[in-house]
Amino acid sequence: MERRDIPIDQFHYDPAQLREHWLVLCAGDFEAGAFNTMTISWGSYGQIWNKMFFQVFVRPTRYTFEFMEKYGTFTLNAFEPKYKPALSIIGSKSGRNGNKIAEAGLTPMVSRVVAAPCFKEASLVIECRKMYWQDLEHAHFLDPSIEGNYPKKDYHRMYFGEIVHVSRI
Repeated sequence: MERRDIPIDQFHYDPAQLREHWLVLCAGDFEAGAFNTMTISWGSYGQIWNKMFFQVFVRPTRYTFEFMEKYGTFTLNAFEPKYKPALSIIGSKSGRNGNKIAEAGLTPMVSRVVAAPCFKEASLVIECRKMYWQDLEHAHFLDPSIEGNYPKKDYHRMYFGEIVHVSRI
């Protein structure tokens, strides 16, 4: 199937979907063969600084964190429900220990605008350029129950990615 571009001003995403329909975050550089991926189920989407953005959270203990730090772009990839087993592999295994992308049966490919790869099987690809990051600070949690998400004290780093391209199958 041919991918079709979606004008950014006509794109809408409901981040409440993330509870059930994970996105696959991919950071790195496709041409250099240096990238890693992980599933995400937390995030937000909107407009800030007159730019459309997607906000993602990555723990510093994740292998993908190294690629988020080193490279300036990332992609978010949505898949049809039949890919849930593949996404379970992507979300539960580390790229440090093997080729989880191949094990999941996914095909990385060049993105339209950014250096980070997207996936051939993705029904939706959101290409982002990093524009801001900040570490979550546990002292700022107003709801004490939030701390329960961090038994290892590995607080997420938050990244704002300007949406620079969107395509859909």
